[in-house]
Amino acid sequence: MDQTETDKKEKKEAMKKLRRSRSEWIKKAAATVKSQKKKLKSIKEQLQTGAGTIPELADATGMPSHEVLWYMAGLKKYGEIAEAEKDGGYFRYTLTEKNVA
Repeated sequence: MDQTETDKKEKKEAMKKLRRSRSEWIKKAAATVKSQKKKLKSIKEQLQTGAGTIPELADATGMPSHEVLWYMAGLKKYGEIAEAEKDGGYFRYTLTEKNVA
């Protein structure tokens, strides 16, 4: 074998090894995305029934309030929810018109 064929074989083996090492990462990333979509869906379902505060949504979804707050910040950033009236020390949040089914 000449040098180019040996180089090609080595590169091919290196790519196989890289794909094997990344497969676990890809599976973990896919599982994380699936979990996040499920949590966002449960928050949006609760908001379809009416406006809610972070603690109310946390109780209804079974998620910790700090996690609900994190998702709500993202939803607000991308215009999927809006602040409504204030309820005590908390704002109520509602779905924007484009998200109401």
